[in-house]
Amino acid sequence: MSGGGPIRVGLIGYGVAGRVFHAPFLAADPAFELAAVVTSQTDRLAADHPDATAVPDVDALLAHPGLDLVVVASPTPLHVAHAEAAIAAGLATVVDKPFAPDTLSGRVLIERAETADVPFTVFQNRRWDGDFLTLRRLVDDGSLGDVRRFESRFEWWKPSADDSWKSTTDAGEGGGILFDLGAHLIDQALLLFGPGRVSHAELHNRRGGRADDDAFVVLQHESGTVSHLWMSAVAPIAGPRFRVLGSRSGFVSWGLDPQEAQLAGGMRPGDPRLGRASAPARLGTDAHPDEIPLAPGDYADFYGRLAASFRDGAALPVDPRDSLAALELIDTIHTQNRK
Repeated sequence: MSGGGPIRVGLIGYGVAGRVFHAPFLAADPAFELAAVVTSQTDRLAADHPDATAVPDVDALLAHPGLDLVVVASPTPLHVAHAEAAIAAGLATVVDKPFAPDTLSGRVLIERAETADVPFTVFQNRRWDGDFLTLRRLVDDGSLGDVRRFESRFEWWKPSADDSWKSTTDAGEGGGILFDLGAHLIDQALLLFGPGRVSHAELHNRRGGRADDDAFVVLQHESGTVSHLWMSAVAPIAGPRFRVLGSRSGFVSWGLDPQEAQLAGGMRPGDPRLGRASAPARLGTDAHPDEIPLAPGDYADFYGRLAASFRDGAALPVDPRDSLAALELIDTIHTQNRK
């Protein structure tokens, strides 16, 4: 980045992660310029982002002139190798969650970025879901009192495994629903209630794929809160997204934050409908329930904070050691499950 111009970005991968979660926000934010993308989908990229250059591989991306930032949106088994290459090239790096398939490789990646003195962060976009933003405000302002139990779910009904990398990758390489969704749910729980330990975990492979597709995890936080976390691809009826029980009141919300579906359907950042959930949440007690609107989801804030880090020295949007803490718990669960 020179002369106060935009932050020039190289994006690795143009599957769902790159096309839905990263490219639209990079293209919409004037602080960034989407300069080059590793993809074989050249026609699709040209239609979506005609000013971006398609390149065939990571080496070609890193040779592209004038890059400031690399965003790693490739499949999880490739995250570490791609992030290492970007860091070795001296480029700031964003990696999709889970940023590594195990604690050791994650810790090494963070240390390499620190040694190279390049910014390194993890795209934990679910911190900017509207329901989570709402819940975080209620926890912070004391509306719930002391939170005793936190229930959080990502559940849907997809009873047959497909041939995507998520279904054909084993847990040793970052496959399975615990890595895919647990990296979100555990991160959210730790952010809300602080450090915790695994007191119970169940992992199941219901569909005959390479890794788990149905999981339940209990965390006991040092703060006293107990988190119950469900992740499932085989739930014919989903439970509440959040159910939170405090000493003063409770909170319940239903359904997933709409941003992913909206973006996949073609909605773009700047549309006033983006991130606005249709169903309200409930706050209070059974005797005195109140419906409250959910805050709009705001994935764009991740890149807004990243730009502020570049421009003004503000904190990175996600401390990678937070994501490492979640990886440590996932490692613990996998170890326990193998016994």
